[in-house]
Formats: sequence, structure tokens, C-alpha cells
Amino acid sequence: MTAEVQKSRLPRWLRIALIGRRPRFTLARIIVFVAVVTVLRLFVLLPIRISGASMLPNYPTTGVNCVNRLAYAWHEPRRGDVVAIRLAGEHMMYIKRVVGLPGETVEFIGGQLFINGRPQPEPYVIFPCRWDHPPKTPKKLGANEYFFVGDNRTMRAEDHEYGAAERERIVGKVML
Repeated sequence: MTAEVQKSRLPRWLRIALIGRRPRFTLARIIVFVAVVTVLRLFVLLPIRISGASMLPNYPTTGVNCVNRLAYAWHEPRRGDVVAIRLAGEHMMYIKRVVGLPGETVEFIGGQLFINGRPQPEPYVIFPCRWDHPPKTPKKLGANEYFFVGDNRTMRAEDHEYGAAERERIVGKVML
């Protein structure tokens, strides 16, 4: 057998498809790709698994999603954003929708969201509810507080996790 036959056991077309015509360049591309994915995973995107029915039907109970940690580097959360809120550790978070911004009064009357006494449209709420939740004391959210609530309003208000949280607890914006 010649040296060429022993050197290459794969057919030439398959070797080119797997490794490319220039193996060193292919290896460099793979290293750069792995480095970029690692940096994205560590500093920008946080994969999360959704468990719970509070964001149904917009976010399925068994879904997997990503949180963009840099989404609020240049601006604050806005009304309607779906965010991840850190609880007491790295791995415990809620996924909720921002409905109240700092300095606003939030209340539910007959299932309708009222901000500063004005009804707010909520196109993301598919199933109506009958919640009655007057504003808590103090009536206005603090300068660094946001009001969060899930999209599944068919659940009883007592079974729902919602309320005000500090800006520092917001990890980032949920993608998709």
C-alpha cells in the first residue's frame, strides 16, 4: 500500500465535507465558535426552564427559554416586558410581566388592570379574570420598584405570585 492510501481512509469528498479543504482554518473557526458560545452563555444568555402555570398560554409549562442579561444595560424595563426575577439564589427565578413602573399606583378592579386610576389594555391576557386587588400601602411603587404579574389570570389571585420587586432582582428580559 502506498502512503496516500494509508493516510486517508475516508473518501476525499467526505473528508472535505467534514474537515474542509484547509484543516487548520477549520480548527481555528471551531475554536472561535466555542469561545463565542462560552462568552454568550456566561455573560449574556441564561437558559431557563419554565415550570408553573402562571404565564400560560404565552409560555408553556414545560418550555425552555433564554434570558438576555444585557437587555437592560442601556434602558430600564418597560411595561409589558416579560422578565426573569431572581428570588433567593442563582437558580430560583420567576418569569413575570412588568405591569407597573416606579412611582405608579397599580390595582385590579373586576379583573381589569388600572395604572394611576386609568384602565390599561392587556392584549397578552387571553383568559379574563375577576381579580379585585386594591393598591397596597404605600399606594405608589417606590423609585426603584416594579410591579409584576403573570399572564394566566384564570388562577385565583391567592394562588398567583405577583407584586412589587426591586430593580436589582430583575435578571434580564425573557427572549422569544
